[in-house]
Amino acid sequence: MIVYLKTLGNDVTITPKKGSISLVRKHQFVLIKPATKIRIDLGFKLKDKPITDRFGTMCTHRVMIAEVSEVDNELKSWMQEAFEQSV
Repeated sequence: MIVYLKTLGNDVTITPKKGSISLVRKHQFVLIKPATKIRIDLGFKLKDKPITDRFGTMCTHRVMIAEVSEVDNELKSWMQEAFEQSV
């Protein structure tokens, strides 16, 4: 997933923090945080994007990932959108 996020642009900065990892362009656009032993949560900052069943509210939106297969095209498109809005 981080490999994919780095492909969005050469201006992506990965910032490890005490309990999370921030991905920053001009502004933070994704927050990766361990939630349980088998799940991570991704937080997005997305303007004017409705909340769905999959994407709840942490930052503005959150997705819970328990398996690599959940990093699908829908999730990648949300990461791309958050990246584009982070300038």
